[in-house]
Amino acid sequence: MGYEEQYNEWLNNPYFDEKTKEELRGLSGNDKEIEERFYKDLEFGTGGLRGIIGAGTNRMNIYTVRKATQGLANYILKQGTQDKGVAIAYDSRRMSPEFADEAALCLNANGIRAYVFESLRPTPMLSYAVRKLSCTAGIVVTASHNPPEYNGYKAYWEDGAQVAFPRDEEIIREVKAVTDYNEVKTMDRKEAEKAGLYIVIGKEIDDTYMEELKKQIIHPEVIKEMADDIRIVYSPFNGTGNLPVRRILSELGFKHVYVVPEQELPDPDFTTLEYPNPEDPKAFTLALKLAKEKDADIVLATDPDADRLGVYAKDTKTGEYVSFTGNMSGMLICEYLFRERKATGKLPKDPALVKTIVSTNLADPIAEKYGAKLIEVLTGFKYIGEQIKLFEQNHTYNYVFGFEESYGCLAGTHARDKDAVVAVMCLCEVAAWCKKHGITLWDQMLNIYEEYGYFKEGIHTLTMKGLEGAAEIAAIMDRLRKNPPQEFAGLKVLEFRDYDTDRKIDMATGEEAKTGLPRSNVLYFVLENDSWCCARPSGTEPKIKFYMGVKGKSLEDSDERLAGLKEAVIAAVGV
Repeated sequence: MGYEEQYNEWLNNPYFDEKTKEELRGLSGNDKEIEERFYKDLEFGTGGLRGIIGAGTNRMNIYTVRKATQGLANYILKQGTQDKGVAIAYDSRRMSPEFADEAALCLNANGIRAYVFESLRPTPMLSYAVRKLSCTAGIVVTASHNPPEYNGYKAYWEDGAQVAFPRDEEIIREVKAVTDYNEVKTMDRKEAEKAGLYIVIGKEIDDTYMEELKKQIIHPEVIKEMADDIRIVYSPFNGTGNLPVRRILSELGFKHVYVVPEQELPDPDFTTLEYPNPEDPKAFTLALKLAKEKDADIVLATDPDADRLGVYAKDTKTGEYVSFTGNMSGMLICEYLFRERKATGKLPKDPALVKTIVSTNLADPIAEKYGAKLIEVLTGFKYIGEQIKLFEQNHTYNYVFGFEESYGCLAGTHARDKDAVVAVMCLCEVAAWCKKHGITLWDQMLNIYEEYGYFKEGIHTLTMKGLEGAAEIAAIMDRLRKNPPQEFAGLKVLEFRDYDTDRKIDMATGEEAKTGLPRSNVLYFVLENDSWCCARPSGTEPKIKFYMGVKGKSLEDSDERLAGLKEAVIAAVGV
């Protein structure tokens, strides 16, 4: 069925409500917009759904959410695990409560119990709830850090991590098999509650989650000692982090926590934010203003579903606040956890540190120093969560920390997804430790660089929307795959990895070997002088991302090396 036929089907089928049809009638004559909305189904990928809210098969709406949930329900029924139920959480975005309800009622109509949070909660709390309630799966309705017109839907399995290979592909097949919206089941909420299928959860999960977080604290006595001296500014970016972050910091004894008032309460329009992304410096404008007023030591912000953390800290030499990349904040927490646990005898036997392939190589010497097993996985925190499961199943390593460059990390195993609430807590402990020793977080970052090397990373992102954009992204990857460059910025390519074909090629000898990781549309170039670069289309946004990293002899040297490499990568892309 072509896009015009799909459009007319939605206009004329009594299954679709009048509000939806009214929106679609307003598109009459706008053929490009109709095509964009109906040329395909919104793809249920390995990360679930994510798209612009609106009517159409290629949009986030109650019908596409129901359809995806029917596919998930069919999969659960085939596994025979329907009696365990499914946990559901949602964030502060437009239609998030409605989408959560639609998912729950679709599951209920298929005889599957749904445990739905009473109000918005962070994504990591959903991950925790899946395991706490012994559910077979979980759903979180969120578009993470995307602009306000977006929403999304992520699926989790019983281990608390997002579904990974091969289960993700099996679920995708079930979702794609649902081709007729009329076959998608739903039911009345009151009837579902009466039948014991729709169950509201809240405080009982919140309380035990908080207790799990506190297990990661190493020096509670340092926090108490410095509680009067340290000043923290925090913004939840109008999302889910406000209550859990304030609660954990309060219960640990931090006394001076100032929340950005304009960004404190839920706001689906993100009125004071162009883009609710902790990677965006502009998003910190109000937080930095408040930090200067309060003379804060540390400035923190979590994205709307509170799984990613952005950080600024004061440089005492200049009096200015310095931004930290996700790699930097991750390494501050990582180095502290390993150092202080070893010093206090709390570092477990056979410790493990897990990172993604596009994250900083600063992790490597830290792991080596503390005798930790370093494991690299594909981009996506579900692969880190999967490693925790494998460690437990195979009795091999004890997970200590995992991180990815995109501002996400996890200390502990209470969740199996990145957790900005525990990251805030850990980083505030590190800040308190630094304060006690007369230094700032920035001073400590410099100390780490001085000991292990001045690693620096960057990213170049191209946004290419719509049908034409998707084709151009595919063409870029095709060019790089078929004709991989021999050098970047004068740095020879030592090894070329194509994770889509599971090949790594020694560029000097031509010898080939397997990458050892699951198939993924990612190209990676190992360069001379501890440098590297990587090309990866986003799985959730109309973007292609180019990652790169260098190791310099100083901050200035690493900055220069990175700038040169970035220029070379952009030139090689040819866009």
